[in-house]
Amino acid sequence: MEKKIRAYAELLMKVGLNIQRGQTVVISSPVECAPFARFCTDAAYDLGCREVFLNWSDDHITRARYLRAEDAVFDTCPSWRADFYNQLSGQGAAWLSIYAEDPEALNGVSPDRIRRSTFASGTAIKPFRDRQTSNFFPWCVASVPTQAWAKKVFPGKESAEAVSLLWDAILAASRVDGSADPVSAWHDHCAMLKKRVDTLNSLRLKTLHYTNAAGTDLTIELPKTHFWEGGSELSAGGVEFCANIPTEEVFTAPLRTGVNGVVYATRPLVVNGDLAEGFSFTFEKGRIVKIEASRGLHLLESATKVDEGAAYLGEVALVPCDSPISNSGILFYNTLFDENASCHLAFGDSYPCVEGGASMSKEELSALGLNDSIQHEDFMVGSSDLSIVGRTQDGREIPIFRNGNFAF
Repeated sequence: MEKKIRAYAELLMKVGLNIQRGQTVVISSPVECAPFARFCTDAAYDLGCREVFLNWSDDHITRARYLRAEDAVFDTCPSWRADFYNQLSGQGAAWLSIYAEDPEALNGVSPDRIRRSTFASGTAIKPFRDRQTSNFFPWCVASVPTQAWAKKVFPGKESAEAVSLLWDAILAASRVDGSADPVSAWHDHCAMLKKRVDTLNSLRLKTLHYTNAAGTDLTIELPKTHFWEGGSELSAGGVEFCANIPTEEVFTAPLRTGVNGVVYATRPLVVNGDLAEGFSFTFEKGRIVKIEASRGLHLLESATKVDEGAAYLGEVALVPCDSPISNSGILFYNTLFDENASCHLAFGDSYPCVEGGASMSKEELSALGLNDSIQHEDFMVGSSDLSIVGRTQDGREIPIFRNGNFAF
């Protein structure tokens, strides 16, 4: 198992970030995942990086802060924290985020405190976020087990067994199974995703119409000069990297004011450290005008009010039901994995998926109809009966998804 875990760390450094000699590396990690962060640090130095910085977090301390800190702190972000993110990203540092939180770590915490803190920190590190969404630097999000997360995914199992089972699931989803070279396997996978990207880009779609038996009936208009991406991406310096490991998606940006209808979530969503389930969004002219939920309504209402753009869509992503993470049958309670088991949308900020978008200002992107927000929250909408019909710029209707899978 340790050999596989080290191979996974090497995969994240070689393919996820594709670290270049002399490059600075930042690893954001929960303290519980320190052993894996050390493996990543060793792999980064083996590749000739300049220096590795660690950015630690801890669920217990985060929860204690929200419950017990003075109220005024949630309207500010320390200058040293903003400088850390903004200065290192401006220098082109490669950024690994180990996303492994307790899905219910912030259960019972004031949504208002979370909203205010998200706004304050998001505003302070906006240069970092803008550079990330435009791929100014290589970045990657990956996960490793924590006890609390593993127990949520595998209830009834002892902690050690739950962690072991979650490791197996993560490694399998990341194509680190010991049977082949993970780096080669990942390059082959990215090549397959690129073929889907090329097909979608050739269609020059104007709209996507989603329907399923759950009640989803949603039309999404796309910017005229949009394009699809998936698999590996290129940084501003021309370095190929993978923003998510694992990934099964191809994605683009919607037209900010071109979303109408209702969409039902098909998986629970961990939002702001707690769970939302059984929810739906109703859109009019792009804006969320109604939210319903069996659990976590207050979480969703707060998350979509962080700023003006948080109530609009920023991403459209396609993932077939017949994909490894979906076929595993595991509900991960972790967006990185659950979004790669299902078609998903995101409310909040858009990736600049329009021609020339990477070099455009936020004002220029907004003029083309893309959304701007400090928020970006994915939620899952795919199902085994999902139908997506595309309409092209010249008015042709083309099936994109049939019975939950690509129709081409």
